[in-house]
Amino acid sequence: MPRTAAITRWAPVAAVVGAGVVSALQVGKAAIATPLLQADLRLDLGAVGWVTAIFAILGVFGGIPAGAMARALGDRRVLVAGLAAVAIGSAAGALSPSFAMLLASRIVEGLGFLLIAVSGPAILQRVVAEAHRTIAFALWSCFMPAGMAIAMLAGPALGDWRVIWWICAALAVAAIAAVFICIGRAAAAAPIPAQRLWADATAVVTGRGPLLLAGCFALYSLMFFALFSFLPVLLMERMQATHGTAGLLSAAATAVNVVGNLGAGWLLARGASRSALIIGATVVMGLCGIGIFLPLLPAVPAFLLCLVFSGIGGMIPATLISSAPIAAPAALTPVVIGLIMQGSNLGQVVGPAAVGGAIAAFGWPAAAVAVLAAALLAAGAARALRPILTPLG
Repeated sequence: MPRTAAITRWAPVAAVVGAGVVSALQVGKAAIATPLLQADLRLDLGAVGWVTAIFAILGVFGGIPAGAMARALGDRRVLVAGLAAVAIGSAAGALSPSFAMLLASRIVEGLGFLLIAVSGPAILQRVVAEAHRTIAFALWSCFMPAGMAIAMLAGPALGDWRVIWWICAALAVAAIAAVFICIGRAAAAAPIPAQRLWADATAVVTGRGPLLLAGCFALYSLMFFALFSFLPVLLMERMQATHGTAGLLSAAATAVNVVGNLGAGWLLARGASRSALIIGATVVMGLCGIGIFLPLLPAVPAFLLCLVFSGIGGMIPATLISSAPIAAPAALTPVVIGLIMQGSNLGQVVGPAAVGGAIAAFGWPAAAVAVLAAALLAAGAARALRPILTPLG
């Protein structure tokens, strides 16, 4: 294939993945800016926690409605709306004189994040040929770890949280331009009545396949955030790392997740079993959790297990997201993606809270038990998915 044709084919994928990375920056920037927010707005950790948690809370309740919106209004239009919301919310946040206004701006950003998360896969399914779709979905599934790692690495160099917010707003505007340039509009469709949208949502939430995909993602998210919400503290308390070193090591471990996402795409394109990939990855995460949280290993081997945990675990989101069109009822992929996002955010909310409480009550070994239990449940759900995903592996 000529070079220009290949570039043209992958330009829409780059624009969609770029939009996803911009949305993930909004998650990572709040975590890395915590000390700056505390100093400037005189916030305690509880208040700063809401700046981060509001995204997950919106995701728990808003995934399916966002997916229905993408189906009703068109994927490209909803992606642009999501990026516009991120740009407006981030700019408003940079101008916020108080915590209340900052939190309101984060709600706008969170809504934009949801719209991007559900419309991106729908666009990829529409514009990418079936032969290349698995790789495109694998690239898409990298957006969260890539965006969070970039924010963690670049944020400290900027020094002012308002500068970080302004840069994120500018990047969202640039992403809108890329979408207009690289992604064509979908063919016009007849308006969808509200009753039909309600019926579509009901078909998704009562479907065995979509529910199992969402359940798997919830359990993966619980395991992932059970470690990464506390990894800097773990590195400092159990492995005697300094604060700066703990931040760099945590960013590196997060970035390794991208390798797993891409690896899953490569394996799926070569016919690997989807359910087998999920089962294998969840079992590895559960076993790594034992070595990480129990005081069995020295500091360096324990951190290496964090890298394995993140890297192998990255195979799960890529596999689940690319499986959504298989498990979705006809033309309802955006709604299924919305349900999967709700599962992901549920795990993100429940995981740190439940595991943090267990650690406070029983110590670090309790986290190993929680991660192993979630891994076994996820493996069971993946086994139940096997007959649903069999047509494509």
